[in-house]
Formats: sequence, structure tokens, C-alpha cells
Amino acid sequence: MIESIERLTELLLSGNQDEAWNIVWKKRQQGFDTFYIFQQFISVSMAQIGMMWEEDEISVADEHLATTTCDYVLSRYQLCIRQEVIKNEKKGLFLCIENEQHFLGLKMISILFEEHGWQTKLLGADSPLLHATHAVEQWKPDLVGISFSLTHHIEKASEYIEGLQKTKHQPLILVGGRVVSNYKFPLVQTNQVRFIAQLEELKEFFHYQSIRGIKVVDY
Repeated sequence: MIESIERLTELLLSGNQDEAWNIVWKKRQQGFDTFYIFQQFISVSMAQIGMMWEEDEISVADEHLATTTCDYVLSRYQLCIRQEVIKNEKKGLFLCIENEQHFLGLKMISILFEEHGWQTKLLGADSPLLHATHAVEQWKPDLVGISFSLTHHIEKASEYIEGLQKTKHQPLILVGGRVVSNYKFPLVQTNQVRFIAQLEELKEFFHYQSIRGIKVVDY
């Protein structure tokens, strides 16, 4: 497994979209589920690339090329699994807070929700709060997922949480990203706000919401 992660890292850094796709889809054909492929394979590779950038082993251009290549792989993966999905009526809206450019983790979460039958909309990186609340009022999603990766965005993330809680529709709010994974977030979870540190935590979420419904999920 370590060798295949290293190989994926090389392919992402070189911008080899087709070969990167082949190595990822091969995992699916071998019986690995999307949770495993995303968290234990793609996320590990991208984390290595992020560490290489932080240690000046690669340039910003290298990191951006790896990101766009990974984005291609995820989009192709999404198209392939879409053919197997049985849709339900639940809706999820996903976005990164303003000035947050790291969107791949959020995209993985959006794909996982789609795989579980949800209708999804991905606003992507750098989404202003005003636009987010407008989208909630217009589309009326059952859930809004927000993501951020830098500690100096904590205050801004708190503004998003509070703003989304005040919308008339009042969706469930999932908060994720590197800060949530690596640090203790200063806000407390409530019935309306949940923090997701790892993709695996969504397994329990999907299990309970399918039994009890989105509004009464209890952990």
C-alpha cells in the first residue's frame, strides 16, 4: 500500500491524469470502498505533497499541478459512481469559507454524500457568506458542509456557522477541514452543528440518518 501511495504522489506531481486515475480506480476494482480510497489513499498522498511544499521540496507550481490533477481524478471518480447511485430526496450544499482555497477534502465529502443518494451542490473554494446564505434560502438543503484549513480562519468559520444557523431554513451544519482534524475547535457541537475530523466519521452519520432521518441524528 505504501508503494502505491508513493506512486500516486509521483503521478499527481507530474500531472499524469490518466495514470493517476488508473491507480485510483484499480483500488475500487479491488473492492476498496470510497471511504478507504479517499481517506487512506488519496488524502494520504495529498498530505505528503502538502508536507513537501511546506518543507520547500517542491514549488507552489508543483503543488498546484498536483491539486488540479487530483481534482480531475475525483471528478472522474464521481462520474463513474454516479451510475450506481439510487437518489433520495435529501440535499446537501458544500462550500469553503471566504479566502479558503483548499477544496479537495470538501469535494470528497460531497462525493460521499452523492454516493449515498443525496442531491449535492458544491460551491467550492472561497464562497462568501452572503452567497452561501442566499443559496441555502433558495435551494433549502437539509445539510450544509463548510470547510477551512488554516487556524487564522477560525473566527471567520465561526461567523459562517452563526450566519447559517440564523437562516430561515435552518439546515444541519457539518464543519470539517485540517483545523478540525488537528486542533480542538473552540465552538461546541449542538444538535444543528457537527464537527467532522475524519471522513470515516461520516459512516456513522449515514447509518443513523438512514434510520432516523436527518433532523434527529444523535451521536
